[in-house]
Amino acid sequence: MKNYIDLIDQTIEFPTLEFNIDENNELMFNNVPLMDIIKQYGTPLKITYLPKIGEHIENAKRMFKNAIKKYNYKGNYTYCYCTKSSHFRFVVEEVLSHNVHLETSSSYDIPIIRKLYDEGKISKSTYILCNGYKLPLYTQYISELINEGFNCIPILDNLKEIDFYDKSVTAETVNLGIRIATDEEPDFAFYTSRLGLRYSDVMDLYKNKIQNSSKYKLKMLHFFINTGIKDSAYYWSELSRFIYKYCEMKKICPDLDSIDLGGGLPIQTSLQFNYDYQAMIDEIVESISWICNKNNVPVPNIFTEFGSYTVGESGAVLYEIIDQKLQNDKELWYMIDGSFITQLPDSWGMNQKYIMLPVNNWGSPYQKVNLGGLTCDSMDFYNTEAHSSDLYLPIFEEGQERQYVGFFHTGAYQESLGGYGGIQHCLIPAPKHVLVDRLEDGTITTQLFASAQESYGMLNILGYGSTEKAESQPTVLSQEEVKHAENLSLIEQ
Repeated sequence: MKNYIDLIDQTIEFPTLEFNIDENNELMFNNVPLMDIIKQYGTPLKITYLPKIGEHIENAKRMFKNAIKKYNYKGNYTYCYCTKSSHFRFVVEEVLSHNVHLETSSSYDIPIIRKLYDEGKISKSTYILCNGYKLPLYTQYISELINEGFNCIPILDNLKEIDFYDKSVTAETVNLGIRIATDEEPDFAFYTSRLGLRYSDVMDLYKNKIQNSSKYKLKMLHFFINTGIKDSAYYWSELSRFIYKYCEMKKICPDLDSIDLGGGLPIQTSLQFNYDYQAMIDEIVESISWICNKNNVPVPNIFTEFGSYTVGESGAVLYEIIDQKLQNDKELWYMIDGSFITQLPDSWGMNQKYIMLPVNNWGSPYQKVNLGGLTCDSMDFYNTEAHSSDLYLPIFEEGQERQYVGFFHTGAYQESLGGYGGIQHCLIPAPKHVLVDRLEDGTITTQLFASAQESYGMLNILGYGSTEKAESQPTVLSQEEVKHAENLSLIEQ
């Protein structure tokens, strides 16, 4: 019977720039030996490989620079990070080290903005694009930033939002953007996005409340596609419609000089992923240029909001296979020491697929399996890949070498969707989180960002106890004790 490495070799081109195996048939992720990290920290374990963030930012900048040069495009390009994809400090600070700007979506983003400013991580010239439907606290915070001289641009999401700034902004000038509601994909439950203004309302809002104002300047139109940048008739149709609207508005609004392309570049969800980023960016720049030239208006400056593309491929989640169960003649289950529902919620809620690979035992024979999580929910499973309806992992026997498995490119949204630091389904604790970095000389460093969630914190949330760890709490259990505990959700890890 062939080994797992043979299956990979006949399925995809392997190794890749990102994945390889060492002489022990153990997986390397960006040349980071994962078994070394597992031996140090245990599982379940989330890791973030910080250099990947900067790599993607610089790649996007380079590709837009190439396209601008290729088509002699007269506008500028600005990279913004979409903070809602991951608000963690280690992510945002790594992003900002590459001289980019920020996009927010909630009032609670603004205290983060102020913290970053106080620590010198951003300046008042840093673009702060404020998107989303805005409750009063959000508009208040935005107004305060503008009044203090921050380069903050509220993106109007409805016809009434501008009225808040009438009352609260004392600055002489307010630069505004308008989000335009795009049509959703044909198979979506709704025809038009609930966010933004209808195309027919944009001109009326400008003429009635902005055009003759001494305070307001319309500087930007915002375009957002939920599915992100894709080479599809739907995407090109919506983008063209948007650019024609920009041209219409530019002819009567001399201050308008920028567009914000929301919905980012896709990330790899399979080792068979085939996407030509440069070709797509070339076509975006060429399309904008062609439509603007046809309408005799200057091309706009281009802003992008990349969230998943920025941070998604930096993340991974590592599990141990703690048991195998044959539930009928052909359905073999490998049980993991974590939960898909709580720790990778997109895999459950959106049927999102990630790159799944065994961490060790690549030299062993393989078999078809289903992966099961620890919650009592029947949906806590993972049994297909993006390129295949089946899932294969090495065969292992109890008492022999342990089997570990990794899910990769999980760095965007999962912690916030899963309610990081709160309580989870069946009280499954949040796993440890380790940051992996690489020094200039190539040395790999690791740092424990967060320990595994403990029961006393959950008890406090649920109203059972104080925030202090009680003396009667059990001591930290060993890995062996954790693996054999009957109720993982009620023990310390």
